[in-house]
Amino acid sequence: MPTKSQLRRPFRKARTVDPRPITGRESPHDLLQHAFGAYVGRQERTAYDLMRRSIEENCSIFLTLSGAMTPAGLHQSCLIPLIERGIISCLTTTGANLYHDAHRIIGHAIREVNPNAGDLQLRLARVIRIYDLGFWEEALLDTDKLFSALMQGSDYQRKMTTPEFHALLGRDIARMEKALRVKQPSLLSVCFNYSVPIFVGAVQDGSIFLNAVKLKRLFPDTFKFEIDINDDVYAMAAVQHWARHHGSKRLATTGFDIDVQFCVDPVDNGALSSCPAGEGHTWGKVSVEAVEAGSVYVHTDVTAVFPWLTHALLADAKMKLPPKRLSDHLLSAQVFLDAAVAKNRRELLKTTSFPGAPTRHDPESVVR
Repeated sequence: MPTKSQLRRPFRKARTVDPRPITGRESPHDLLQHAFGAYVGRQERTAYDLMRRSIEENCSIFLTLSGAMTPAGLHQSCLIPLIERGIISCLTTTGANLYHDAHRIIGHAIREVNPNAGDLQLRLARVIRIYDLGFWEEALLDTDKLFSALMQGSDYQRKMTTPEFHALLGRDIARMEKALRVKQPSLLSVCFNYSVPIFVGAVQDGSIFLNAVKLKRLFPDTFKFEIDINDDVYAMAAVQHWARHHGSKRLATTGFDIDVQFCVDPVDNGALSSCPAGEGHTWGKVSVEAVEAGSVYVHTDVTAVFPWLTHALLADAKMKLPPKRLSDHLLSAQVFLDAAVAKNRRELLKTTSFPGAPTRHDPESVVR
């Protein structure tokens, strides 16, 4: 049996909790290092340390965003500044975050509302509520008109991936912002200007694509826009594969080398299936190094902590990277992945059949 001294040896090496009186003169970095020693505060400090590490190691940083984050303004306060410092390399989000961001560009404000004021009255006033945020119903109607008009452009009339689609929208929105002298650019236009690809995994669940459905029914002969889901998934795989071998050779995302997550869901009800680093590792999503020393799950509302962490990062002039401009490498990334597929074709072919299952579909075998 190990002795008490042997058992205590790892504990002696652990960091000492070192709180110091707050004076108001601390830098954000110093405050995080000494005033966030336990519980969710420690999770937040660990997230900050890993965010710094991902920058210091020149990682390609893939940021995933869900929930009503652009109505809350998180993109203006945090994401756009991080993109402009070269820190965010790729974005995956819901279509709703891109759609609601456009309200401001065309002159519609999002205002604070009392979440307990009464939804029946808000509906009579045609005010849309997102918890404690609200905007006129006309914001939706006008934004639908905007995206419907843009998508009728000649260069939209083809099959494309979501990063290709959002690059076109970002280009056109950027032109509008310039003409309208918009002071705070949208997430779409900033990502276009910095060549940050935007992936949306479920376009059919967002209002932008609902306008594409409408246009297809109104103009079946001329509206040829279509999202190629197959190529979209392949493009994401290609850009991650390329970044891991040709770019920074390090990935910081939900998985891979460094894994930082902010979420209010508990881990024990299945809501985060395969998401926490350890569980994700069992799926092959996360490296051993990430599980052991490169991951943290911060159990909190991201709007409560991410602005503070962004401030702490950007207060340090060293926390910046040359933009990866991954959108510029999408084609070469696909060619690179094509070569890997060809090299491993024999092994991949083994995954295309199953004993006893028909290799070709026989209509006569369908049970009626």
